[in-house]
Amino acid sequence: MHSKPPRKRGCLCKCFCWTLSLLLILIVIIGIVVGVLFLVFRPKLPKYSIDRMEITQFILNNDSSLYATFNVTITARNPNKKIGIYYEGGSDIGVWYKSTELCEGSLPKFYQGHRNTTVLNVPLTGQTQDANGLSTALQQQQQLTGAIPLNLRVKQPVRIKLGKLKLMKVKFLVRCRLEVDSLSSNNVITTRNSSCKFRFRL
Repeated sequence: MHSKPPRKRGCLCKCFCWTLSLLLILIVIIGIVVGVLFLVFRPKLPKYSIDRMEITQFILNNDSSLYATFNVTITARNPNKKIGIYYEGGSDIGVWYKSTELCEGSLPKFYQGHRNTTVLNVPLTGQTQDANGLSTALQQQQQLTGAIPLNLRVKQPVRIKLGKLKLMKVKFLVRCRLEVDSLSSNNVITTRNSSCKFRFRL
């Protein structure tokens, strides 16, 4: 007697092949759509710069806590001809010295149109506990090098507008390295060097 080959294995192979084929077709279609959108909209990354940083308070209290308030002027540029950017709520912006966050705040919600430049004035506040060591480190840094390195970090949820189509929410991550001459109160800081890096994630 001859046994017939099992049919289940053949069905599974066919299903696997069909599924794989559909996935490949879907990947090709997505690639074509992305390519067409790129050719039509010619997307460019937005650009950011720190134009001004003013310290209104930078006080070491008797309980060794450090209270700081900054006003930061940020310029956001959208160089795209056909792409708009919705800056959504839930943003976070902070100024850091090494691993210590000195102050934080948030960006306002707004829509940035095509080829638009928007100037934002952002107030930041913060309080650091047990800041005697931090205050000493800042003074020593300024005495040794004449400058204090700071990092400004921004996490900003946005929606991209392609023509009339509003895409899903993504998150812009911006990091700017600054070198300032002083952190004294009631002082407009002179920014010696400034460079910003930008990336986004889903």
